[in-house]
Order: sequence, then structure tokens, then C-alpha cells
Amino acid sequence: MLLADDEELIRDALAALLDLEPDLEVVARAGDGRAAVEAARAHRPDVAVVDLQMPELDGLEVTLELARVLPSCAVVVLTGRGRPPHLQQALHAGAKGFLPKGSPGGTLADVIRRVHAGSRWVDPALAADALAAPPCPLTQRELEVLRLSEFGTPVAEIASRTSLSAGTVRNHLAAAVAKLGVAHRSEAFSVAHEHGWL
Repeated sequence: MLLADDEELIRDALAALLDLEPDLEVVARAGDGRAAVEAARAHRPDVAVVDLQMPELDGLEVTLELARVLPSCAVVVLTGRGRPPHLQQALHAGAKGFLPKGSPGGTLADVIRRVHAGSRWVDPALAADALAAPPCPLTQRELEVLRLSEFGTPVAEIASRTSLSAGTVRNHLAAAVAKLGVAHRSEAFSVAHEHGWL
């Protein structure tokens, strides 16, 4: 299997833990998403365990790329802070497993075996949260404009980056604020980010 995590300590700890399993072998390790894809091409693992948040390519992008270049490789996504949209996005990208980094080592080994055998596995608590999560009330354009407003980006700059007029950007931001029931766009960004919509 391939292990991909940008934190070397976690990557090494997972490798050491999984090496204790007699039927599992770590054939490659990667510290970022692009290196993970290259390692998968070179070593052709049966399973890739990838962190959701990595530099270069994130775990979702790695999952999509592996589905394209190495469809026989089952992907398990690990997350430090799993939110319902992340779970849905990972499954849509083709991940076969999704679990928190804090899961017991035996659970990860079991999930790896399950996805290698063709099954899917999702952490039950994350699955329950996903089923109970409210749907995102914002349109894709409202999300895009809100995402660009993260650091108080001026409306004119957002307009330039999205090829929209400044008035249209203001309208999208106002709609996001109203739909989320907050006072201003920074609060709207916080709420959307907390729910995993951005």
C-alpha cells in the first residue's frame, strides 16, 4: 500500500503500525499529493491511504487522479476534521474508505483489507453526521464569491477574478449573508467554512 500524508511523524507512525500486520506491506510513502500520484504510478499499490489535506494535490484530487491513472488502486481517505461535505466529495471522487486520523490502528488495517476486497467503509460517526447535516443553501456562484472574500478581499478584486461586475459580487455576498442569517460576509465565510461547504 501507499501512505500519503504531509506530516512525516504521522506517515512514519502509520507505516510502523501497519508493518506489524502480517498481511499488509507499505510499498511507498509520499509527503504531498503530487508525490503520492507519482509513487502510485511507480509502485502500483493495491490500496492508497491518503490524507484529506495535503499540499500540491489534496486527498480528493489524489483520489480523482488515481481513479484515472490507476483504477485498480482503492483509496482510503484519512481526515483530521471530517465534515459531511468532505465525506460526500471523497465518495464521489471514488474513495472506498473514509475515516478519522484518530481511529484505532486495528480499524485502519481492517478498512484497508475491506477496500482491497472490494468493499466500502465509512466511519459510522462521520456517516451519521453526513446524514444529519443541513444542505448548503448557497449557489455555486455564491460559494465561489464567498470563498474569494476570505481575507476581506475587496469587491473590485473579487469581481476581476470572477469576471463579474462589482454590483453582482455585492449581490452574491449579500445573498450569502442573508441565507446564512449572519451580519456580514466574514461571518458568512466562517459559517460556510465550518459546515465544510467551502
